[in-house]
Amino acid sequence: MNTSIVSTCKLSSTLFIYTCIAFLLAACGGAALDAGTVAATVQTSLAAFVESGGEAQSGSLMFEDVRAADLQTAPENDTLDQGAAAQAGPNSDFRILGYAPGATDGARPGTAPADPARSELPGNPIMPGTAARLYVSPAGADSNPGTAEKPFRSLERAARSAWPGAVILVAPGTYAGGFRTMASGTVNARIYYVSTTKWGARIIPPEKSVNNTAWDNRGNHVDIVGFEIDGMTPQQGLAWMHGIYSGGSYTSIRNNHVHHIATTVTCTRAGGAAIGVDSYYKGVNAEVIGNLVHDIGPAGCSYVQGIYVSTSGSVKNNVVYRVAEAGIHLWHDANNVIITNNTITSSNTGIIVGGGDFYHTAGPNNYTAVYNNIVYGNKMGISEQGSTGQQNTYRNNLVYQNTLYNWRLKNGLTHSETVSAPPLFIAQPVDGTPDLKLSGRSPAIGRGTPTHAASTDFEGRARNAETGYDIGAYQH
Repeated sequence: MNTSIVSTCKLSSTLFIYTCIAFLLAACGGAALDAGTVAATVQTSLAAFVESGGEAQSGSLMFEDVRAADLQTAPENDTLDQGAAAQAGPNSDFRILGYAPGATDGARPGTAPADPARSELPGNPIMPGTAARLYVSPAGADSNPGTAEKPFRSLERAARSAWPGAVILVAPGTYAGGFRTMASGTVNARIYYVSTTKWGARIIPPEKSVNNTAWDNRGNHVDIVGFEIDGMTPQQGLAWMHGIYSGGSYTSIRNNHVHHIATTVTCTRAGGAAIGVDSYYKGVNAEVIGNLVHDIGPAGCSYVQGIYVSTSGSVKNNVVYRVAEAGIHLWHDANNVIITNNTITSSNTGIIVGGGDFYHTAGPNNYTAVYNNIVYGNKMGISEQGSTGQQNTYRNNLVYQNTLYNWRLKNGLTHSETVSAPPLFIAQPVDGTPDLKLSGRSPAIGRGTPTHAASTDFEGRARNAETGYDIGAYQH
């Protein structure tokens, strides 16, 4: 055995020791390992390090009635595994496609102010330009090492191999949902799950679901970017009540398309949501940005929401329509939430700012800012419910033609710079796919405020002072 290798491996760094294991194996066997095999060995060792010694995981389900799912473990998608020798086929494409330049809100929550590893790539979602990659493809296998040549088959397998700073690139194709991801990043090394083509990686119900959530994330410092969560064709097992759920801190859910969640279920108090960010396990500061959410919940069910927030954070640039209850609903420990430039229509309620049934606080929901939103054509507009404070603010929203009421605020609060007129979307059919961009005659054009606004709109167009900030998710 080469004694210099043994000497080097005595270094104190735990991560370095894991790296040395690969070379020790080669030395003991009298043959050199190829670079890909070494990388796979190190990757597996790092995964073990993160899972055994990483920071504590956090997360929960949003409603007490469904927390029993914490006891469930999703089975491996063995039926989808193509074998250890499976390769990425010709349909595996790991190029980043379909993302507009700057189609996010800048630095992710909880990211250190000065992080030289981060870069905004033109046309790409924000992610580190030099971070290590793991790869997932419909042509892969979970027994593979997760390289571009031999990718994994499932996201949950990739998550088990992830370490702080990893970027998990997911090729276009169909993937079985109903899984949980536990890996956590750090302030300076987030974990990114990225559909390489925006909405190209499509997550659908498995043959027999043991979880009622399509994607249950429990990790901290995690980004989930560009996936389609499609619950249109439920199969056997538990019906999906939740699309993307995150119980971790400093998480970012953006540029996803979540639709047809819980549309055929029986309405119960257990509830559900297309996208939920939760505080039950003390998750804080989550963001939900630039997502398309529609056709959520059975008609008339007041327990299924579009975007559900029970912690601090921000909700920006989302397009939401046809939701059983609220397009955006704040409850439990929600406070210090920024809600800006969302478009919400054809739902029961537009925006609910509320607090109650507290997990870790005594309330109220306070210091929440509701700016530049379009809330139009719902049954109810913007309301405060439960325990709310006196420092919530409501400015520059277009709120109109919500049949029962447009506004219902508490504590003597008022709204200002409100536009009370139809938004004049390009097209808003009762059924089918609406076009909720602003027509050239829209009164929402130039009537927004730059305060709290994202630098770009739902499609990545710049919002700037020269053209004026528009109200709603789209900049004209």
